[in-house]
Order: sequence, then structure tokens, then C-alpha cells
Amino acid sequence: MKASGIWPEEQGFTLLELVISLTMMGIILLIVGAAMRLGMRSVDSGERRMASVERFRASLNIVEAQIESQLPVKGQGIDGTSYLFQGDSGSMQFPTNFSLWGQQRGYVIVSYKVVQDESGKQELHMEESGTGIASRGEVRLFELFDRIYFDYFYKDPAEEKGNWVEQWQWTDSLPGKIRLHLVNGDKEMSFIIPVETAPAQGNIVTALGNTGALHAPGARTGT
Repeated sequence: MKASGIWPEEQGFTLLELVISLTMMGIILLIVGAAMRLGMRSVDSGERRMASVERFRASLNIVEAQIESQLPVKGQGIDGTSYLFQGDSGSMQFPTNFSLWGQQRGYVIVSYKVVQDESGKQELHMEESGTGIASRGEVRLFELFDRIYFDYFYKDPAEEKGNWVEQWQWTDSLPGKIRLHLVNGDKEMSFIIPVETAPAQGNIVTALGNTGALHAPGARTGT
């Protein structure tokens, strides 16, 4: 004997419903994937910006430390009255008591040079050499600027005011301040760095060839 009653109709998805569901799932996955890629690019961009800022700060600290620790060293010659400092808008060379590597006793000779890369942007390179040692090669400090240049503060002892010049022409004196310009488009950053070891009576060192450590009072020592 067959049981009597009403059997429920079989339930299921139609082909159209299945296609719609798969399409919506695909769209959601695309949105989630795009959001994840955007987030990863943002994190990567942020890390690159932070690394660039840290590199900029480190480079600026190096330039400031070396200029502030500049030594009033006079060159070897007949009268020995010419300072070893040289500077123009695109290059600078001077003795300093601050070594980037911190392994050279006494002072080192630091050379800065503005060079142009393949894209036309300018970079600031630094080279360091010491008594009895070869050059350690160039280190790139600043890069990707439209223009990088220096100028120097000169004050005549007989005058009340000084002025900035793009080339240092005085072999019997040192600049009181040095200014570094970094230009990108219409934006310019200028950093004025005082020369702390200004020459004074009893505070002048004469270069004597391979004599080892030579210090001027109050100069910073590189570590």
C-alpha cells in the first residue's frame, strides 16, 4: 500500500542564477584584488619616501659635519700663507677633522663635485682622501635635482656687512659661512652652514706632508 501525501518539489539553482552568482563573485574578487594591489603599492611608495627622506637627512648631516669641522690648514710653499680651501659654485675642497669612514687619524681632504646624470639631473658627489692613503672613491650624497650649487659668505674686515659669492678668491682667509642650494623646478632649499673653525691667532695648522695627526683647537673629531 502506497503512503499518501504531497511530496515537496525538488529545489535547485537555475542556470541563469548560477551565471549571475559566478559573475558577482568574480567582480568581488577583482575589487578585493585591486584594493590589495593599491594597498601594497601605497606601502611600497611610503617606504621609498621614508628611505629617500632618511638618505637626504644622512647626506645633509655629513655635509654639515664636514664643513663645521673644517680646519684652517695652510698649504706647503715658500710663504705657507695660502689656505687649502677651494670653492666655486659647482665644487669645493677643504681639509676637515670629520672623516666619513672615521678611520683616518688627523685631517682628511674632502672634495665635493656637482655632476650631471644621464637624464640631465644633477648630483652631488663627495670624495675623501687622507695623508698617505689613496682616495676612497666617490660617494653620491644628493641626486635628482635640477640644480645643485654652493656660495660663500665673505666679509671684508674693514666693512660692516658681508656678501655671498659663488667663487672663493681669497687665499689668505676662509668663508665665514657656506650655503648649499638644492633646486627642483620652482622650489629651492638653502642650507647655511657656519664654518666653526674660523682662523684666528694661534688656531692655524700648517700642512707638513706625511706627519700624521694635525688638529686645530675646537675642531670636531670624526667617529
